[in-house]
Amino acid sequence: MEHFAESVYQLIVETSTNLPGDVRRAVNRGRAAENQATRAGLALGTIAQNIEMAEEKVSPICQDTGMPTFIVHTPVLANQIEMKKAIKAAVVRATREGKLRPNSVDSLTGENSGDNLGEGIPVIHFEQWEKDTIDLRLILKGGGCENKNIQYSLPAELEGLGRAGRDLDGIRKCILHAVYQAQGQGCSAGFIGVGIGGDRTTGYELAKHQLFRHLDDRNPIQELAELEDYVMDKANQLGIGTMGFGGEVTLLGCKIGAAHRIPASFYVSVAYNCWAFRRQGVLLDGKTGTIEQWLYESGTEVAMSADEREAAAGRELQGEGEAGASREIILQTPISEEQIRNLRVGDVVIIRGEMHTGRDALHKYLMDHEAPIDLEGAVIYHCGPVMLQDETGWHVKAAGPTTSIREEPYQGDIMKKFGIRAVIGKGGMGPRTLAALQEHGGVYLNAIGGAAQYYAECIQKVNGVDFMEFGIPEAMWHLEVDGFAAIVTMDSHGNSLHADVEKSSIERLARFKEPVFK
Repeated sequence: MEHFAESVYQLIVETSTNLPGDVRRAVNRGRAAENQATRAGLALGTIAQNIEMAEEKVSPICQDTGMPTFIVHTPVLANQIEMKKAIKAAVVRATREGKLRPNSVDSLTGENSGDNLGEGIPVIHFEQWEKDTIDLRLILKGGGCENKNIQYSLPAELEGLGRAGRDLDGIRKCILHAVYQAQGQGCSAGFIGVGIGGDRTTGYELAKHQLFRHLDDRNPIQELAELEDYVMDKANQLGIGTMGFGGEVTLLGCKIGAAHRIPASFYVSVAYNCWAFRRQGVLLDGKTGTIEQWLYESGTEVAMSADEREAAAGRELQGEGEAGASREIILQTPISEEQIRNLRVGDVVIIRGEMHTGRDALHKYLMDHEAPIDLEGAVIYHCGPVMLQDETGWHVKAAGPTTSIREEPYQGDIMKKFGIRAVIGKGGMGPRTLAALQEHGGVYLNAIGGAAQYYAECIQKVNGVDFMEFGIPEAMWHLEVDGFAAIVTMDSHGNSLHADVEKSSIERLARFKEPVFK
């Protein structure tokens, strides 16, 4: 097994930096179905560009590499203890080389281990099988989509859909509701794995296992195959769209599995995954640990086919898009209140100058302390970048936005306290922040979730860093940017694209209230 650790490292790098072929084809189908002139169409174009950049640079597609989760099938006499040590060593190496972000945080102290090791991390599931080879699979599922996982206990009352009973139709309602509740916060257009049955724990495990299926397979259980097709059709009629901007493409894949349950419990568990669907696997020689076969075809192409381009162009000529009327406005930091008051939902903003990252730890800290720098007219970026340091200083390896709603308890107060004018993130924020934007003169800008290489390219240099004691993702990085593009989705006049899309999508969801499956 002398090559096992090296094979694990190669698996981690490939999973983090290069989406497999079936995922790329799904993204292409989404681009073909979406009008390229809309906000959602522009977002999908950025996503495709980011996929290519990550492959070319061999850098993380998304900065949030999640909690590395391995599923390992081993021969009967394999030494799983030594294999676990090798997997951990490969994880440490990949973290040190910037292929994984250090994500392991002590739940009691808040301390980041810095190497992605800790109690329960990485997650490793071993299973024996009667074969001489090793089947090793990895999924990197970021926190934004992990937070949109949901589990239902049937019977249940569901918003917009009414009662969901303990039958196939109740399951149908749960899955549609799961897509609805994710909105744009899980970096749609996304993928879902569904587990029917089991208990609280095994239901979620079954759901996540569905994400390892090939996207173009056909469920062997006829009822579930029909349900998968139904969900793919109806979920894309909810109008949520890419990043929650509205649009035709909300879901790119749906896989469903079922397990037995006890009479008292009926769970439907949904594992949501973002468009940056990072899972890969290898078949290894059982004696040497060398890679014999990659289990998901390598992806090298994200450009649309001629037919897809023709279809997309046809929709654009029909004038279905709303983004053509959007303004493009350049903002140089620091930004004045007058400039902010002139912005409207739908405007495309290009930022130049210095911005500052800030996530959960920083927002909590700033509620009771002063900032280390003057933030009057500043831009706060909800981002936990992947950073590497050498003799010349710090370098940004990946820097896409994190989900903003976690900062809802703090954001409005902090903006008013320090004079912050703009916040960048993904998925939008709630009514408290919207009210503060209107009162203070602020704006929320939605960046493209997962586009970590696209945005890293806009960062010219790292001006400094504060609060390294919070760990690299939670530290306050001071970044010099040029050409950083985002869309105004909440403005200082009380308008919120996120609220509008949520209202529209719940109305559409209600159309599917009546029974379909008997």
